[in-house]
Amino acid sequence: MAVYFECVSRTSQSVASLWDKSLDIDAHTDSMKDSGERAVAGVTTGTIGLGEQVTWRATHFGVPLRMTSKITALREHTTFTDEQLHGPFKYFRHVHEFIDCGQETVMIDKVSFAAPLGPLGWLAERLVLGWYMPRLIRSRNSFLLSTSG
Repeated sequence: MAVYFECVSRTSQSVASLWDKSLDIDAHTDSMKDSGERAVAGVTTGTIGLGEQVTWRATHFGVPLRMTSKITALREHTTFTDEQLHGPFKYFRHVHEFIDCGQETVMIDKVSFAAPLGPLGWLAERLVLGWYMPRLIRSRNSFLLSTSG
């Protein structure tokens, strides 16, 4: 089993500005202060690009976690995908899309993941992760939309 969800955000910021912030390791770290998330290996500051990796360390639900992800696809100012290489999920894939609609930019996050541990993972997906992960993405997006740059 797996979880899939989409988050749609709209802003008056340009695609280029939102694109840059979405690939910025420091902006990600700032947006995840509540979990103490920080980059500890790979690209640890500045902009991450196609084929590059970052390892994050964070605490969620009081549990210290480590996750390495890689930018596996990138089409400038249109879309990029990050996927977990190692970490707490059986798999994790996040597609970021950016659409210039003239007066506004629409950002769409398409996230799919599965928890490990068979039936226990399925239960965690249904009881916790299914609501927690969209909330985390919406919080990150609110941060990106509220910052200038």
